[in-house]
Formats: sequence, C-alpha cells, structure tokens
Amino acid sequence: MLTKDLQMLPAHIFSKASKVKLLLMDVDGVLTDSTILYITDNGKPVECKGFNSKDGLGLYLLNQYGISTGVISGRVSPSVEERARILKFKHVYQGHMDKQEAFDKILAEEKLDASEVAFVGDDFHDGPLVVQSGLGVAVGNAAEELKSVADYVTKSSGGAGAVREVCELILKTQGYWEDVLNKYQLVKKR
Repeated sequence: MLTKDLQMLPAHIFSKASKVKLLLMDVDGVLTDSTILYITDNGKPVECKGFNSKDGLGLYLLNQYGISTGVISGRVSPSVEERARILKFKHVYQGHMDKQEAFDKILAEEKLDASEVAFVGDDFHDGPLVVQSGLGVAVGNAAEELKSVADYVTKSSGGAGAVREVCELILKTQGYWEDVLNKYQLVKKR
C-alpha cells in the first residue's frame, strides 16, 4: 500500500528513487546547515560541524537495506571523517571542489551506472553531479539555479532533515518502509 506522500509523487521521481543503490552527498549545506565553526585546541583552530541526528538515522537505515552511502566534499574536515565512520559511509572524498573525478571513481568501483545513484547538493559546484545522477536532489535552501536542474527538491533545508527526507523517499519507493515501521513498532495494532 502506497503512503499518501508517495501517491502524490510524480511517477518519474518514484521510478528514479526506486532504482537507487547508492546515495552520495555534499557535506556543507547538505549534511550541515553550512555553518562552519572554529574552536581552538592548544592555540590551533579546529573546524567543527553540526550534523542532524535524524539524517543520521535515515542514513543508518539505508545501510541496513543494502543501499550504500558516501560524501564528496570540497572541504576537508576531521568532523566529516568521524561522522562517516560512525554512519559507515562506504565512500568519503574530501577536498574535491571538482567532484567529477571522485564521482566517476566511485561509480567504477561500485560497478554502477549513474542512473542507480542519487546525489544531494546545495550549490553550484554540485550541479554536474545532480544533473548526471539518476536522482538529482537539491536541498530546500539550495541555490535556485541548482533547484531548477534537480529532479527533486526537499521540503527541508540542508542540515535540518533534508537527507532524512531523501532516505525515506528511497526506502518507501523500494518497498522497505513498512518493514522499518514494523521494526520500530510504529504500526498501529488493530
């Protein structure tokens, strides 16, 4: 049985999301709200990032159902390495403002076609991967130009549940959602 939100989903988005085997994302502005904080450690600046825990559960669930995850980021941050380790990301590429090379390498390694990949971005440098991916996603507060070329624009902003929204879309279109709800005892008993 399709949930109400899936019934309202355009058929081409349903089709694209149902084929996703790998979710790749930018970090700043997608997994975070774009804020970059610096604290000092023995007088040296250390970059800190805030991640949304609901996004984290969504990514955990994807992994539970065999859908790989990863990031391609223009910046390099130990915070990203740690978050990726905790969430068991299969792919972590940092320091790649031109993300095409990392994207191509991941697809070759995974033996996937771009049509089997979802990519979530928020700004201009994510455009090529949003356009090439089977499911190109822009977060709700992304650059308008990126939104105009994306297949799907989340209701939520980056760092505020946008990735969770994409994870749920993938899980629902692939028929895993009822199992998720049952696992967490979230189905009403009759």
